[in-house]
Amino acid sequence: MFFKNLHIYRFTRQFQHTAESLQKMLESHVFTPCSAIELTKFGWISPVSNQSEILAHEAQGQLLLCAKKEEKVIPTAVIKDMLQDKIDEMEAEQGRALKKKEKEALKDELLHTLIPRAFPRNSQAFIWINIAENYLVVDAPSAKKADDVLSLLRKCTGSLPVIPLALTNPPEITMTEWLNTGAALAGFVLGNEAELRSALEHGGIVRTKDQDLVTDEIKAHLQADKLVTKLALTWSDAISFVISDDMQIKRVKFSNEIREQNDDVLSEDHAARMDADFALMTGELAKFIPDLISALGGEKDIA
Repeated sequence: MFFKNLHIYRFTRQFQHTAESLQKMLESHVFTPCSAIELTKFGWISPVSNQSEILAHEAQGQLLLCAKKEEKVIPTAVIKDMLQDKIDEMEAEQGRALKKKEKEALKDELLHTLIPRAFPRNSQAFIWINIAENYLVVDAPSAKKADDVLSLLRKCTGSLPVIPLALTNPPEITMTEWLNTGAALAGFVLGNEAELRSALEHGGIVRTKDQDLVTDEIKAHLQADKLVTKLALTWSDAISFVISDDMQIKRVKFSNEIREQNDDVLSEDHAARMDADFALMTGELAKFIPDLISALGGEKDIA
């Protein structure tokens, strides 16, 4: 249940929906697997259990949603090779070069024959809505996938007034200052991984891993007009993560001490364990996110 990626969005006006009202809206786009002729399907599933019909789960005032996507994978190289073979065969039979529209029609026919045999690939993305603090977090591996999930939610609710979290100061400026001084603000500890990019148009990129960041070597890069665009940090010995200059927070890991707090919940009761882990995770993140925003210089006024 514990999120691995954090894409944070701020509501531009107070979120009005309840779990009950969201449930009715999400039911218009419940996930169903691809049919024999479909390449992709996207919809909502229960975030708690495969056996549950609950699409909007609530725990201690926090909402949890889960979107599922199924895509049938047809390797591009396979399509290209089979299409070229068919084109060569038809051009030889007809003694002429096929037109562009004819090639496109052949490609469509080929796809229809391949789709039923294509291998399905499934992925899930969770949404956490913190109603009291008026923000939303998507657990997705990329900003594009997070936006896709929000688009699906927008289809169901009619509107979704959210914008990506924006800070008063550029994160790369603050993170660069941390490396220059050798320490982050109170509550945060520098990790051993970073990415530094030159501020110049054709400057270089330095990526470090498993390396002490408070060294003369790193300072030399900073003095050569490089800015920190990714940085590994740990918060309160509880959450480790890598943050980038666009405020994507990835590779989030909760400490063993946190994760073990629900070990007394029976693992056989999947729904109960999910509920307990969700409450535990959001409780920690609800403290972590404001601390991170404050350490980075505060949030930009969106009024």
